[in-house]
Amino acid sequence: MNEEEIISLENKYLASTYSKLPLIVAKGRGATLWDANGREYIDCMGGYGVAIVGHCNPRVIDAVKAQAEKLITCHGSHYNEVRAMLLDRLVSISPAKMNRVFLSNSGAEAVEAAIKIARKYSRRPEIVAMTGSYHGKTLGALSATWSPRYREPFQPLLPEVKFTPFGDPEKARAAVSNKTAAVIVEAIQGETGIKPAPDGFLQELREICDKNNSLLIIDEIQTGFGRTGRMWASEHWKVDPDIMCLSKAIAGGLPMGATLARDDVMASMRTGDHSSTFGGNPLSCAAATAVIDYILDEGLVERAAKMGAIFKDGLERLAEKYRVAREARGLGLMLALEMRFDIHDMLLNGLKERVVILYSGKNILRFLPPLVITEKQIVRVLEVLDRLIKTEEKTRFEN
Repeated sequence: MNEEEIISLENKYLASTYSKLPLIVAKGRGATLWDANGREYIDCMGGYGVAIVGHCNPRVIDAVKAQAEKLITCHGSHYNEVRAMLLDRLVSISPAKMNRVFLSNSGAEAVEAAIKIARKYSRRPEIVAMTGSYHGKTLGALSATWSPRYREPFQPLLPEVKFTPFGDPEKARAAVSNKTAAVIVEAIQGETGIKPAPDGFLQELREICDKNNSLLIIDEIQTGFGRTGRMWASEHWKVDPDIMCLSKAIAGGLPMGATLARDDVMASMRTGDHSSTFGGNPLSCAAATAVIDYILDEGLVERAAKMGAIFKDGLERLAEKYRVAREARGLGLMLALEMRFDIHDMLLNGLKERVVILYSGKNILRFLPPLVITEKQIVRVLEVLDRLIKTEEKTRFEN
């Protein structure tokens, strides 16, 4: 099938809910992608942060192959060895007291489960979320997602969900009450442009929740598994959640979500309260176990901190060098470069230079590369960005 046929068929049959870029991805390995014509690209998108151990990681491939020959599906009403192994691994690397797990298939599902668990445990109706938040687009998760662009076409959403400014502890203190089941927050807001929580904010949220007997839900869907230079982004601020939401990187590219909670919190959920036909299927569990083992064995958390420092330093230099660049920010290999113009053309020109860049809104370049990206690849990306920004600046200031 040629390029035109592939594009034509997707455009003809696939729901028009994605903003498409003109790239047909045919193969991936590590932090490298190849298109349908064999052209090679450095991937700074990572499937929106999914390919954390690299595309087609050999250990993940071996685990999936071996499991596919034994058993592909096993409903949660039966026991399964590979699922048990994953649960043991996952709890062993999780924050203190996160020792109960519900397995699902996506980040939005992980958030849906978290909302239900919080309401069931607390017997309270209210969820407090943050301005700038993104937790998914299913109805419950969307209710806790800030952007009016996503929310307004689907009103009314869940009742008794309210928003408080991200980073403002006093407004949070006023918003949380004895009606609040939980506060849900990202340690680093991803979709809003890679915005880390201000120092002290998560700690104050923890205190506010404790004072009101409310639960603290931390969404680590984009930030987890070493992405920020710690296993969990919340570790940067030494804050433990009551419920934690995971997905994206967890299974190396296979669909999986996980909602972790304290034992007493998860114990509020009874048989039949929540379930998932595919949740915890052996294939995804085998992949996720391989991902966790690879992260630990290869020191990818530390690698993310080291490579992220190199990458961020380069982005900061670009922000200082060019007037059209506003700010570089982020932690580990979760980074952004905010510009003073619409970056759509930069994304397209990046593809011409064989670099895949992600976006966050109209003016923010976002970088979520696999943690196996090499220093040489990072240097190459920075060189491409330098040329692209130089061209943009010349266009805007010399014409």
